[in-house]
Amino acid sequence: MIRKVAIAGVGYTDLSRNSGHSVLDLATGAALSACADAGLPPSAIDGIASFMVSNDSEPCESLATALALPGLRYVMDANGAGQSPCHLVGNATMAIATGAADHVLVFRALNGRSGVRVGASRFAGKSAPYRYPIGYNAYMMYIAMWARRFLHETGQGERDLAAVAVAQRAYAELNDRAILRTPLTYDDYFASRRVVDPFRLPDCTTEVDGACAVLLTSLDRARDLRRPPAVVAAHAYRAGARPGLDIGNHTMVEDYTHNFTALLREDLYAAAGIGAGDVDFAQIYDCFTSTVLMGLEGLGLCERGESGAFVRSGATGLGGSLPVNTNGGLLSEGYVHGMNTVAEAVLQIQGRGGERQSARHDVGVVTSGALIDGSALVLTSDR
Repeated sequence: MIRKVAIAGVGYTDLSRNSGHSVLDLATGAALSACADAGLPPSAIDGIASFMVSNDSEPCESLATALALPGLRYVMDANGAGQSPCHLVGNATMAIATGAADHVLVFRALNGRSGVRVGASRFAGKSAPYRYPIGYNAYMMYIAMWARRFLHETGQGERDLAAVAVAQRAYAELNDRAILRTPLTYDDYFASRRVVDPFRLPDCTTEVDGACAVLLTSLDRARDLRRPPAVVAAHAYRAGARPGLDIGNHTMVEDYTHNFTALLREDLYAAAGIGAGDVDFAQIYDCFTSTVLMGLEGLGLCERGESGAFVRSGATGLGGSLPVNTNGGLLSEGYVHGMNTVAEAVLQIQGRGGERQSARHDVGVVTSGALIDGSALVLTSDR
């Protein structure tokens, strides 16, 4: 199945703090935009995949109805969070490669600022009666626990977190879609309020209303469409031992200093026939700054304990040797739960990044997820 499928188009709605539209309207807008971007009529879609958290989105069948599709051969509605985008693209790749579908749309749509806000949600589950009475009650707390342990064990600190926020904001200044485009300095970072140790406000993703979609088809078909194909060269999903009983339960995980990227790296690169040194750019899921540092190390893009210094050196920023999160990331572009992380990788492969385009863009790695489980893709140009 390797290199038989490509992403042919991407679609976005505006990202805002109050869309004034229903989630289904947002999903429909992103889907139609992705079809137009690829130059494929919506009626050709015969597969849809998506995900939601706390029922904050719409099922695939609803979107199929809104698009007046003639029928579906493949549907994947996932009850998942940020670990889902690359995983769903990987599943869609398998569906197309095996003939289960011809053209699959993968989308994420939500009113994540004016509607259901994941950052403030209470998550039901078997561990909830034990978490909430002790005040362990917000998603940022879960990530913060991992972040503090990671920083402690690797000898890094808050200036390393700050480097991620500062570097990515510089990219966002060049991105018309980004919700945060005001320049950010180290002084600005350390003057900002503390949210939960070790995070300050710029360490945290920006919740938004909006939608994003990507359209997959066979590589042969993609070559006849409007945009250069972004070839799916490899995909992988991994969950470590005892990943939890629900979204807030990770207390049985033994190692908070490595996330899923370290678990899937070798298999991901082997499937794509590359090594870490072949990666031209990376789009790393960044619900918080710490996940970028963990991803850089987990993917072997820098040495253990050196991710902060790597970012501070300018290597990941504008003009750096390894551009990372060239849209400003979820931190600055907006939290579409990583679907826009995948879409940005496609734009980079296609050479459509504008002022923030990576000079070398034949091989990109993309991740989805923050903690013990997650997924990743290797996308390449059609070579």
